[in-house]
Amino acid sequence: MMSNGSRQQSGNCLRYCLLGFAIALTLSIFGPALYWKVNKGTKLGQYHKSSCSPCLANLSTEDLQNEMEKQYAELLMEELKLQEVVAQEQIRHMNATYREARRVASQYQREAEKCTIAIETCEEARERAEALIRREMKLAFLWEQRAHKMGWEAE
Repeated sequence: MMSNGSRQQSGNCLRYCLLGFAIALTLSIFGPALYWKVNKGTKLGQYHKSSCSPCLANLSTEDLQNEMEKQYAELLMEELKLQEVVAQEQIRHMNATYREARRVASQYQREAEKCTIAIETCEEARERAEALIRREMKLAFLWEQRAHKMGWEAE
């Protein structure tokens, strides 16, 4: 069994080991960047000539503002061009859809005209058939009357 004193010593040892590991890990991650900054002589708030791009070092605030406005204008022009391309694509798609709708509507119109012609033809044929039936019924009635006059009796 361990006494309270040895448990406390063991816990402290574990804490120190974890702290040492955390420090070593932090230095291994951030160490190279810190070394580079110290080695190159760069301090916070100062720019080393090799770390600053020449365009920013020689620009005044007015020049910088003009440059940023140019970039903003270029971005706006690019956005307008993209919107124009999208609009043209939408117009092309709309025109294709419109042409397809007109083609289908024309096809349905032709089919409707065929149906109308067929209905008219059937109606004419029905009217002729009704006229023929009426004429045949009149003839049948006349023949029946003649047959009765000649002595024929219905069964």
